[in-house]
Amino acid sequence: MNEGTATPTAAFSWLNSWRVYLQPASVRMLLLGFSAGLPLLLVLGTLSFRLREAGIDRSTIGYLSWVGLAYGFKWVWAPLVDRLPIPFFTLRLGRRRSWLLLAQVMVMVGLVGMALTDPSQTLGPVVWCALLVAVGSATQDIALDAFRIESAEPSQQAALAASYQTGYRLAMIWAGAGVLWVAAWVQGDNAATYVQAAWRAAYLVMAASMGVGLLTVLFSKEPIPSELAPARNLKAWLKSALVDPFADFVKRYQWQAILILSLIAVYRISDVVMGIMANPFYVDMGFTKTEVASVTKVYGVLMTLLGAFVGGVMALRWGVMRILMLGAVLSALSNFLFAWLSAYGHSVNALIAVVSADNLASGIASAAFIAYLSSLTNIKYSATQYALLSSMMLLLPKFIAGFSGEFVNAYGYASFFNATALMGMPVLILVALAWHYQVPSKD
Repeated sequence: MNEGTATPTAAFSWLNSWRVYLQPASVRMLLLGFSAGLPLLLVLGTLSFRLREAGIDRSTIGYLSWVGLAYGFKWVWAPLVDRLPIPFFTLRLGRRRSWLLLAQVMVMVGLVGMALTDPSQTLGPVVWCALLVAVGSATQDIALDAFRIESAEPSQQAALAASYQTGYRLAMIWAGAGVLWVAAWVQGDNAATYVQAAWRAAYLVMAASMGVGLLTVLFSKEPIPSELAPARNLKAWLKSALVDPFADFVKRYQWQAILILSLIAVYRISDVVMGIMANPFYVDMGFTKTEVASVTKVYGVLMTLLGAFVGGVMALRWGVMRILMLGAVLSALSNFLFAWLSAYGHSVNALIAVVSADNLASGIASAAFIAYLSSLTNIKYSATQYALLSSMMLLLPKFIAGFSGEFVNAYGYASFFNATALMGMPVLILVALAWHYQVPSKD
């Protein structure tokens, strides 16, 4: 009897648990996650494809990738977003919604500017518009993190994070594959290598897609803001926001902090440096917009998600450090496959095989790296320390990636991909040392 009466209750509890994703807060985060995920590829991956198709030199494309450094420095103005009111708008919309709205408008304006300017004629306006999109996108990330945390109780944060990530990934597929599909559809059978009208239409569609997030903000309620300790002066504010989290980290890990920070700075170097030249490589290899969209932007994202799930399970079973090492090995080795593809030539099946291996490796490495970063933070400073550490992982790789076009021009794609694979070798040594000298985290 007891078992017979327990089953409906258990089923009802599970049903209620899944219904959390239908609650207004979860739906809002799904839509806002879409708004957050949309701009990233439009100023990095997709833009490099467009620029190469427009005949822009690879070295120039490499240097323009430094626009993405805005994401690596967003922690610098995060305290401003957290505290500074926006005249007129904050009074009427609230602290979080006013910053979200401002950031989304910046992204939309920048995307419209990128749509209306032709890089084959003049590059400057495209660069400035891309920088506006990157800064607006990074600012949206800052405000959205706070909005999510303040929108629900701690018990609901996992569901909100899942909804956010789902929206983010859907947007990456739309911004990566959708923009290429739209451009290919508008271009039609036109044999011209570059058609500005096609890219104009594609980027205008992406700008209009930001309306999803903008409308969500306008129709959302301002969350109850967290209490902020008043800063006595700018010096005290900067100390609490930037200095104290770093000082705590160094105090807890002492000399090992240098080892850990070195590992963080270079762990994803193979992927990041190689990734800047991936889209120009596809163009130069003769892959069409539709082929690149389908294989690398849709199928590739799905393989990355699969790799992340696999990596998460393996980390639980065998420990984070083992999978951190595995991810570093696989990320380096997968770059050799691109060198092989450059010699093999245009083949969709070969591209699928290479993308499968590369994105699976990237997903496994990302899952382990996120878990490793999370284990390093002190609960007292978790948000700030995680933001600083995750930003640090981009700075050196993105700076080096700026010179990737120069390297390809001088030595070719095969040598470039082999070199990026070899860049991962020092990472293995740092992982081994960090693993050997690993100490329990102290809060």
